[in-house]
Amino acid sequence: MLRIGLTGGIGAGKSAVSARLAERGAVIVDSDLIAREVVAPGSEGLRAVVAEFGEQVLRPDGALDRPALGLVVFADPAKLAALNAIVHPLVRARSAELEGAAGPDDLVVHDVPLLVENNLGPLYDLVIVVDTADDVRLDRLVRRRGMTEEEARSRMAAQASREQRLAAADLVIDNGGTPEELDALVGEVWEQLKAHQAEASDRA
Repeated sequence: MLRIGLTGGIGAGKSAVSARLAERGAVIVDSDLIAREVVAPGSEGLRAVVAEFGEQVLRPDGALDRPALGLVVFADPAKLAALNAIVHPLVRARSAELEGAAGPDDLVVHDVPLLVENNLGPLYDLVIVVDTADDVRLDRLVRRRGMTEEEARSRMAAQASREQRLAAADLVIDNGGTPEELDALVGEVWEQLKAHQAEASDRA
């Protein structure tokens, strides 16, 4: 099994890369999806979040109000750290469970937004960084996700810098171009991953 960490700053297009790797046969362990799962209504994770931040982070239906929580934590590093201390252990446990269900010949891609921020690179055989210029990311967040420029800049500032992510990368995918160009780049990286896996099998 080859364990790959996939990361990129908000708005870089990491999800688009993850989807293309899945199409080629990768087993995707998506930390964002798992992070939603572990704070679903009725979960231990949601109870812990409410205990920390209060009832104002809940919607009327009892589900987590993510925009309300985001306004609280992304403006305050201490509160963001408190949220991460609740959610990250739950995400790691669920990720390990999903990885355990993969086969020995699978390429397992862990889609981890905060891989660099949490120094998780050593956990993986290879780290792929989806890289996009900061001004392009900002434009995407405002146009596609409806954020204000101030909110988008705050989200970006709460993450590692572009330079920090690139320093942690074994492979880089530039997602500043067209979807067709991204397809081609992901195809090239997929071939590199398969070659790396073959070499690892030969050494075993």
